Amino acid sequence: MDDVDAGVEQGAPVWPVFGDLMSSLLGAFVLLLVAVVAVQMELTSNLQDEVKKRQLEEQRRMSLEKALAVPLASGRITLNNGRIGISGQVLFALNSDQLQPEGRQLLNSLVPPLRAYLASRDEMLMVSGFTDDKAIRGGRFADNWELSAQRALTVTRTLIEEGMPSSLVFAAAFGSEQPVKPNTDEAARAQNRRVEMAPVPKGANAKAQHG
Repeated sequence: MDDVDAGVEQGAPVWPVFGDLMSSLLGAFVLLLVAVVAVQMELTSNLQDEVKKRQLEEQRRMSLEKALAVPLASGRITLNNGRIGISGQVLFALNSDQLQPEGRQLLNSLVPPLRAYLASRDEMLMVSGFTDDKAIRGGRFADNWELSAQRALTVTRTLIEEGMPSSLVFAAAFGSEQPVKPNTDEAARAQNRRVEMAPVPKGANAKAQHG
């Protein structure tokens, strides 16, 4: 009888241990489930943000195309990923920052639609100057950086003279960087000599000045 009682006493702790093990497993499962749900919620949120971002970009692109429908139809400008491109030869003679009459007329025609577009958004216009990769020898400019900067400033000042608020426009220079075509021949270099205008968030001006 004593042996039976001893066996019962020795077997009694098994169930509490089993219960503790099941509780631990259940707790781990709950934590895993919570982690999986959190990851799924984050992925869903990121996907929704990405869809919303693409929708806003598409709306922005369509609004800009609508605002610039006339000059786009005439072929005097291009529009690519929100960047308005103008051939350098329309605006300037080779290695010059003096605006040609045709260039001034074009900029004059762009001010009203761009001003209306910017007025409806918290954006401003960045005017960027670009050159080809040929080094400048002699003349007024030390290098392509200086030429691209002066051209961007000329366009910026002309836009302001034609009615663009000065608070909504700023200039940037890229020299021969970021060509649209490899500088392998004159036709490609002519495309790289250009001025681009792009609506950007207003904070981009401060970042450009301090970056």
